[in-house]
Amino acid sequence: MDNSRLLLRSGLTLAAAAALPAALAGPSAAVSGISVSTTGSTVSVVTSACTQINGSWGTAALLTSRQANFAQGRQVALSGTSVSQSAAWSSVSPGTYTVVVVCSSGATAGSQSVIVSAPASPARPTISSTSSPAPPRGVMGGLGGAARDYGPLTMGVGGALVGAGIVATAWVLRRRSKPYRL
Repeated sequence: MDNSRLLLRSGLTLAAAAALPAALAGPSAAVSGISVSTTGSTVSVVTSACTQINGSWGTAALLTSRQANFAQGRQVALSGTSVSQSAAWSSVSPGTYTVVVVCSSGATAGSQSVIVSAPASPARPTISSTSSPAPPRGVMGGLGGAARDYGPLTMGVGGALVGAGIVATAWVLRRRSKPYRL
């Protein structure tokens, strides 16, 4: 009977120690804060996720499938108001692209794939875009916070907390099994 209560307590201690880093890390990031559309050979993006810093809202980049990072794409500065910011690219050739928006604070507002198709006739432009955002690093499955890239400091603090919880649990279990020991 005492052993089952002891195991229950130590299990709860381990669960609390494991959940603490996730609770300290804060809420996970939103999936996407951008809306991308095409009209003929023009691609446009709209967001409301950025704030103005030093007169700049941020930058949007149009990446082809061969371009791996933000700096390689066609970059355009965002313009707009505190309610909505936008950017556009004209004369975009048909193909599949990824639009990435980085705010002036350095935070990524979102990324989304878009397909630009050749217009069927000059009189009717074709509008085509994907409705779900495509992560720039592929699908990131896992537990809740897997879509966020935590730095080494956060991971180190979390690991230290889990380790401290395990050591404390082992010490309590050892002490309770032989009460005359320290």
